[in-house]
Amino acid sequence: MNGRRIQGFLLTGGAQSVLRGTCNRTRSPQEGSILVAPSLEAGLYEAIVAASAVVCGAGGLTGHMQSLCRGRGIPVLRVDQADLADLVGEVTLYLESQSIVLGSDATAGIPGPRTGSPTPDDLGSACAVIADLQDIQTINSSGPNAKRVESFFIREEFLCLAAGLRPLDALDGGPAAIAAYGQAIADRLCTFVEALLPDQRLVLRLLDLRSDHAAGVTEQAEVAVEPNPELGLHGARWLLGSAAYRDALHAVLGSLRERLGEVAGRVHLSVPFVNDAEEFAQLRANLQLPDEVPMSAFIETPAAVHAAMAICAAGASELFVGTKDLIQFYLAADRSNHLVAESYQTRHPAVLDGVRRVVESGKAVGTPVRVFSLGSDFAHYLDRLPTPDGYMMCTAELREVLLQP
Repeated sequence: MNGRRIQGFLLTGGAQSVLRGTCNRTRSPQEGSILVAPSLEAGLYEAIVAASAVVCGAGGLTGHMQSLCRGRGIPVLRVDQADLADLVGEVTLYLESQSIVLGSDATAGIPGPRTGSPTPDDLGSACAVIADLQDIQTINSSGPNAKRVESFFIREEFLCLAAGLRPLDALDGGPAAIAAYGQAIADRLCTFVEALLPDQRLVLRLLDLRSDHAAGVTEQAEVAVEPNPELGLHGARWLLGSAAYRDALHAVLGSLRERLGEVAGRVHLSVPFVNDAEEFAQLRANLQLPDEVPMSAFIETPAAVHAAMAICAAGASELFVGTKDLIQFYLAADRSNHLVAESYQTRHPAVLDGVRRVVESGKAVGTPVRVFSLGSDFAHYLDRLPTPDGYMMCTAELREVLLQP
C-alpha cells in the first residue's frame, strides 16, 4: 500500500501545493495532523482547526465546516468512503493533482504559489468572513490594503464552538444559564472588537443552528428530528419562536455596553435565513432591539431576493447576499452533497440574475449590499454583476487579494 495514490476532489485549497503529515483518525485535536473523517460536522471543530489538512468521504464545496476550512486556509480533499480506511500513518497531499499518496517515502515536491486574483481595488468595502480572533489578526496584518476591509462577519455558532458552549442547553437552562451564555458570547466579542482597526466593525450573524448540527453539540435540551433540516426550523423561523434567545441577546448587548461604552456600537447584528419584509419586521420586534442597534439581513433564499427592496424599507441597515445557500435553493442542489456537485453551479445564470436583482434593489434605495464570493468566482462575478458596495470572502482567499500589489 505504501506509495499508492488515491485520487480525490479538492473542496478547499491552501497556501502550499504539497503538504505532508500524519493522519489523525480521532475526534481529538492533533496540531499539524491531517484529519481523516467520514464527513465534516460541528463536533469536529477543535480537531479541524488544529489540522494542517482534512480528508473526508462526503461533503460539498460550501458546507459550513468546509467554509471554516476555506477561511483558515486548511485544504480539504474528498475521496471515496472506501479509501478512508487506508489513510493511516504519514501521507502526502498534492493539491494540484487533487490526490493523496500513502506512506512516508512520497516525494514532497516544492510548494508553489497559488494563482493570482483581481486587485484589492475590486473588493470595494470588503467584509472578511471569519471563524475566530486569529482571522482578524491575519487580515489586519496583511499590509496597507488591510484598511480596505470595513467589516468582519462572524457566525454566533462559531463563537459557541470556540468557547465550548452548548447554546440550546444554555437557552433551556433558565435565567442564570441564559445570562451566562450571553456573558460568554460578549466576552469573545469584546476581544474581537479590541483587535479591530479604527474604521472597522464586527457583524454578528445571530444564532442559526440547524437541528442536525445542534444534535452534535447538545446534551440536555430536546432537539427536533427533521427529515430535511436545511429547509427546517432554523434562522429567522427559529429565532421568532425563542424568548430565551431574546433574553440571551439582551445579555450580550448589555454586557457589551457595560464593558465597551460607545464602542459597543461597532458590533452590528444580522438576521439569518429571512424570507421577506414581514418576517424581518416581526423578528426585530420580537427581539425588542433598541433603535440604535443596526440589524441587517441575509439574502439567501429566492423569496428574499424578490423581497430585497421591501426588506430594506422595513429597516434593514444593509444586505448580505449569502450565495452559498442561495445557489442550493435556486438549483435544488444540496451544497454538502457531493453526489449533486455538478448541479451546484456557483456561476449559473439564474443565480447571477438573483444576485444582480439584490444589488440593484440596494442601489435603488441607498442600502449597502455585500456579496459573498469564492476566490475562484471573484473575477467572474466582477465581469458579470453590477458593482456592489463590497465583496465578502473567507479569510485566506481575501488575504490573497489584499496582498496583490
